[in-house]
Amino acid sequence: MASRVLYLLGCAAPPVLRIADAVRSAQRTGWDVCLGLTPTAAHWLAEDLPELERRTGHPVRSRYKMPGGADVWPPATAAVVAPATFNTVNQWALGLTDKFVVGFAAEAIGKGIPLVTMPCVNAAYARHPQFAHSLEILSRAGVRVLYGAEGFTPNAPGEGRPDAFPWECALRAAAEAAAASGPREEAAPRATGAVPPAENGGVDRS
Repeated sequence: MASRVLYLLGCAAPPVLRIADAVRSAQRTGWDVCLGLTPTAAHWLAEDLPELERRTGHPVRSRYKMPGGADVWPPATAAVVAPATFNTVNQWALGLTDKFVVGFAAEAIGKGIPLVTMPCVNAAYARHPQFAHSLEILSRAGVRVLYGAEGFTPNAPGEGRPDAFPWECALRAAAEAAAASGPREEAAPRATGAVPPAENGGVDRS
């Protein structure tokens, strides 16, 4: 049985349609994978969710749990946010946590859970000044950002290559981050099932 738990958190960019391949790759290297998705990504993968849950052995999550609800995932050893969209990267850096995926990732910074992200944006989005600023904020917060020469290189609008998304790069970085962090007494907070901030009442509006 895998002893390392990877939270694989995918957003609504075309490579998420191949996230089952990333799950299988991670499992082959000994990860127990828990899959989280933004609401739009979950919608895109709706027909595949039963098989993804069977393969991982865990519920696929896209929403916050109810207050007082039990955690349905084991504590995380490491987490990968990929593909990370323009929207998710900026929300994460700004601390806007209406989505479960962003809420977990934001809290994980403070909990010291090893974090890796690989954005997936086109070159037009990448030129927006907030995007570079958000990547810098996340990097300074200890998130390993796989972008440019180290990971994903933006494509021109309309010329994306979902099949070329470098999942293996993200999984390798997660393994390195987990190894560097050493053993953890509490790999993740109970907020893995994170109860959202009071102001959004647990309703994911994305």
